[in-house]
Amino acid sequence: MNAISFQVDNSGVAVITIDVHGEEANKLSSQDMLQIEEFLNRVDDVREILENEKEIKAVVLISGKEDNFITGANLGEFLKIASVEEGRSLSLKAQEVLSRIENSRAPFIAAIHGRCLGVGLEIALACRFRIATDAPKTLFGLTEVELGLIPCGGGTQRLPRLVGIPHALDMILTGKIVDWKQAMETGLVDEVVPKDILIDIAKKRAVETLEKKLKPHRPAKRGFGELIIEKNPVGRKLLFNKARKRVVNKTNINYLAPLMALEAVEVGMNSSFNRGLHVESVYFSELVLSDVSRHLINIFLACDDIKKDPVTQNTEIKPRKVEKIAVVGAGFRGREIAAISADIGVRVRLKDKDMKCAGEALKSCYDYFEEGYGRQSITRNEMEKKLDLVSTTSDYTGFRMADLVIEAVPEDLELKRKVFKEVESVTREDCIFASSTPSIPISQIAAKAKRPGNVIGMHFFSPVHRTLLLEIVATKDSSEVAIATALEFGKRLGKTPIVVSDGAGFYTTRIFTPYLNEAIRLLGEGATIEDVDTAMVEFGFPVGPLTLIDEAGIDGIAKIMAIMYEAFGERLKPPSSIKKLIQDGRLGKKNKRGFYSYNGKEKVDVSVYKLLSIEMILEKPSREEIQERLSLAINNEALFCLQEGIIGSPRDGDIGAVLGFGFPSFLGGPFRYVDSIGAGTTLKKLEYMASRLGPHFYPAGLLRDLARQGKRIYPDSN
Repeated sequence: MNAISFQVDNSGVAVITIDVHGEEANKLSSQDMLQIEEFLNRVDDVREILENEKEIKAVVLISGKEDNFITGANLGEFLKIASVEEGRSLSLKAQEVLSRIENSRAPFIAAIHGRCLGVGLEIALACRFRIATDAPKTLFGLTEVELGLIPCGGGTQRLPRLVGIPHALDMILTGKIVDWKQAMETGLVDEVVPKDILIDIAKKRAVETLEKKLKPHRPAKRGFGELIIEKNPVGRKLLFNKARKRVVNKTNINYLAPLMALEAVEVGMNSSFNRGLHVESVYFSELVLSDVSRHLINIFLACDDIKKDPVTQNTEIKPRKVEKIAVVGAGFRGREIAAISADIGVRVRLKDKDMKCAGEALKSCYDYFEEGYGRQSITRNEMEKKLDLVSTTSDYTGFRMADLVIEAVPEDLELKRKVFKEVESVTREDCIFASSTPSIPISQIAAKAKRPGNVIGMHFFSPVHRTLLLEIVATKDSSEVAIATALEFGKRLGKTPIVVSDGAGFYTTRIFTPYLNEAIRLLGEGATIEDVDTAMVEFGFPVGPLTLIDEAGIDGIAKIMAIMYEAFGERLKPPSSIKKLIQDGRLGKKNKRGFYSYNGKEKVDVSVYKLLSIEMILEKPSREEIQERLSLAINNEALFCLQEGIIGSPRDGDIGAVLGFGFPSFLGGPFRYVDSIGAGTTLKKLEYMASRLGPHFYPAGLLRDLARQGKRIYPDSN
């Protein structure tokens, strides 16, 4: 079925609608680009117009989707590209089609509502005039760098010429997304209108363009000084050198897309538009075949698949509609769960031990919505309506109305059991109870449940309003209805949910624990705090493991480590020095004493070393050894989890690690990383470490099987 359709009115204005069949968003394939090319043939060759056809004099380009314009390319096609020549051919065709839009005898007007990303923005840039709606969902970005790629249809050349080099680099090198206000300020769009009149205004502007009455908007803020710098070769060199330094500092050269994008822009601005297009197509063709890009695309597609997955395979099972929830525990996690739930229109009853704590939580919810109002993503009226959905209590009044109760009290088994017993006595028979514990088995919390089928885990990650992952923890007694309800509610919250089996630490906490254990052990072998944290940031983690322990709270991490040790024995035994840190009053960032001190400027607290049992060593661990030991600690435990059925698939395991605690996405997650190293090589490394360092590196049986059989975890992976 064609993704492209059009109608021509009596004035000669054609409205071309892009609507990719069977998809929620317009993601253009090569076939779709060919359809656009066929339309251009129809527009440009007036000799081919049939007797009863109307001549197309101007074109309005609009989306047939509800809340997006064009969100990018069909990424599945990119994974099928097998050679540099194929990649270059794809880019050259995109450049050719967009150049024809730009130079068409019939001016193109882009009527944009919703997300306009990747090739969607490249198409808009090729249009003569761009009109956008003033809706919060109308967003713009060249996000290819987030997939290890660069724009392939001329975006590296048109954007800097339109909005200026600094603004363009800010978007192209980071994948930054801007709203309609920022787009208007920089000249990315020429006009902003309400959604209801978008098509009418676009048609009107098309006619005005034909009559030469329409002048594109160009922002006054792009001043004389800025233009002087961009027009001056010395000034441009300064701009590009500064940008290059920022890229190197941010990426640690773990992937090359930002640097290649920068060079494409620089060549084009210093030489010519066509020379820039040449560099863009060459670099795109190289990057699209890289392991980094393929890993990032696979992660993106896996997340997309999870969002599309049905909440149950059983068509007879219907998830319960969650309209009202109750949250027990108004600490940071509980109040954030309350805020994001109210944000999607769910009524929330928030309980804590006293009204003072509950009141502080309500103020936190107010601050959350106030921030949204400040960003202008919601109106003052919408803010007040959302806040009105949250009410607080110090007892269980109002819980009878709840469809779902989420427990978010501190990590203490007896306390959670007490809360569960109390909740079960004041809620309806069909109410679902979910614990947000990161480590305690759900079956232990609900050991005496009267309705075990209604009990489930919903492990939210901090900060709740920013992190995308949600672990749905199913016990052997959890009903299909409870699982489906939790999945559907998680998706409504905008989360990417994975279902995992019950057990200590579930999946993400379990595979992250040996990583943190090993980080502290390395300090005992002479590595410095800076050595460990810097090595893992350079490896690709957002923060180092010791910084993370401080931020999470050393006492809380110690509790989790103890739970893991009790469940799994020597393999997850915590280093003894963790107790010494707590005995010394070091709780991390919350009391400003941990591995770092937080009095004024954050810096390593060198006094912590006296608490560590430094072993006699000949040579302290190198950066490469630190990275290898810590990454393999995660990979090995992930393999144990897959082997034991804690996760249902490698896909879920990779998504859990990347979204849950920042495993480097350009490595694809623990399982794709093992595939890239090879099962045999991974096994040898772990066996060597186990012989030298102890049983916590003893390899998973699944890895031995893969190595022996010469198999991969993803047998047909790209």
